[in-house]
Amino acid sequence: MVELFERLAERRAGVRVGADSKLAAVALASVAVVVGATLLQVSFGAYPLSLGEAWGAVFDPEVALSVEAWRAFLLSGDVPSWFTQQQHIVWNIRLPRILVGVLVGANLAVSGAVFQIITRNELASPYILGVSDGAGLVVLTVLTGFSGLLPFVPVLAAFGGGAAFLLVYVIAWKNGTSPVRLVLAGVIVGTVFGSVQRALFFFIDDLSTVMSAQAWLSGSLLNTDWGEVRIALPFTVLALALAFTVTQELDVLALGEETAESLGMPVERMRFAVAGIAVLSTAAAIAVAGLIGFVGLIVPHMVRNVVGSESRRLLAGCLFLGPALLVGADVGARLALSPIQLPVGIITGLVGGPYFLYLMRKTENMGEV
Repeated sequence: MVELFERLAERRAGVRVGADSKLAAVALASVAVVVGATLLQVSFGAYPLSLGEAWGAVFDPEVALSVEAWRAFLLSGDVPSWFTQQQHIVWNIRLPRILVGVLVGANLAVSGAVFQIITRNELASPYILGVSDGAGLVVLTVLTGFSGLLPFVPVLAAFGGGAAFLLVYVIAWKNGTSPVRLVLAGVIVGTVFGSVQRALFFFIDDLSTVMSAQAWLSGSLLNTDWGEVRIALPFTVLALALAFTVTQELDVLALGEETAESLGMPVERMRFAVAGIAVLSTAAAIAVAGLIGFVGLIVPHMVRNVVGSESRRLLAGCLFLGPALLVGADVGARLALSPIQLPVGIITGLVGGPYFLYLMRKTENMGEV
């Protein structure tokens, strides 16, 4: 018997080592994709650069190690007077778009993984559960009629997303919930909120506001700058830090309600508390980039297939792969029909739709995790 337990312990240790090595591979590959996409984004434009010049500009220690420059970027100060034209174009115009893509991709991927765990539903995502549409309705309302509230957009979007998720849960509840009922309720809430969003366009007289709102509904990183970074960064750091502090609770929730309750966990309270973290993460993404679909749905699947379902590794993998997918898609959105720039949400939809179809064909019992 002792030998049996020792063998089981050795096997589990081997599994952990294998999963950690796979996670490291995912992280390295994702970083490589982000760096490559960054160099392409920086190289192309009205002021073209070679890949060597782009590399030198992105990793320019004169800027990267300058406290004065980072104070200007993160605290909305004046750009240092010693900036050259190239430094200004790369660091003040092109790189913020990459950073916003990284933040948005990480938020959507991690929140999607959290929603899939707490609902035990592999179809769950911020978009499908109606959270994106709830947050989006609030953001669109602010954009079209209450521009003075723009600094508070992530918080307001979090309230909208939280209200949408609560409504989904109430609709789906009937002596408990099920994966199918949650998805159907999410579709209902998302459809209603989406209709209200479209109705708002009939009350907008300014054409420029209509165009910007339409681009936002499509999900776009166009014209993002350090202002969007400053909006999303603190909420992203807070939400992701909280998500990684509850990985043990996520593992228990993944075991099912009966098992979690038998272990002494207040399941419903914990589920809503963790859902609040995912809602905040989703809101931070939507506030600066609009409604970008499929990232929160397919990235957790891709990571889970490689590193397994253990929550810490799953969230860590999403933290790397989400930005890689979104930044890579944004490169495609910018360069596919150059000089026309597509909203990145279109590219993620074109990529995510076929991948989701592949999952449906591959998996016999689609639904529960």
